[in-house]
Amino acid sequence: MAKKKKAVRKKKRTSPGSGQSSVRSAAASGSMDGRTAIYPGSFDPITKGHVDIIRRACQVFGNVTVAVAYNPNKDAAMFSPEERVEMIYDALPDLEGQVVVDCFTGLLVDYARRIEAGVIVRGLRAVSDFEYEFQMTMMNRHLRPNVETVFLMAGEQHFYTSSRLVKEVATFGGDVTSFVPPEVLDRFHRRLERPRET
Repeated sequence: MAKKKKAVRKKKRTSPGSGQSSVRSAAASGSMDGRTAIYPGSFDPITKGHVDIIRRACQVFGNVTVAVAYNPNKDAAMFSPEERVEMIYDALPDLEGQVVVDCFTGLLVDYARRIEAGVIVRGLRAVSDFEYEFQMTMMNRHLRPNVETVFLMAGEQHFYTSSRLVKEVATFGGDVTSFVPPEVLDRFHRRLERPRET
């Protein structure tokens, strides 16, 4: 059964930032407003807070592209872009038909243009998030006025969860079981025991 799921997922995956046709076909098949919604982030690693936002975004738009951002020239992430894509798919097995995971580099609005996306979904936690997100939204609107940004408030149980904080706690031996999906936890622990090769 597990092997079958993996085979299905592989059909959807392409090279990073390719703007794959599967994203466009997903948008055409079911989003409530006919638009592709992008949920961008580093997802290093994906947390339960991310999963909560993705699930809620799917309820609004029907289909969501989770876009893993990376910089090939300056990437100090714990996991490679491909590993992050794998972890996101592993954390959302029941949303296989609604969620497409891709990775990209460069400007988010350029990526949105390549995959013909009209909506960017962002999660908000504290007030400090809003200030940063407001600046980014205004810049994105200046660069590409026809792309809208929709904010979803984080669930109260995830209000202070972030990938950076989870990594910091885990690095010093803290228990992060309640912060990351169980499908990610084992891979996370293995990476802490054996750092990523550069």
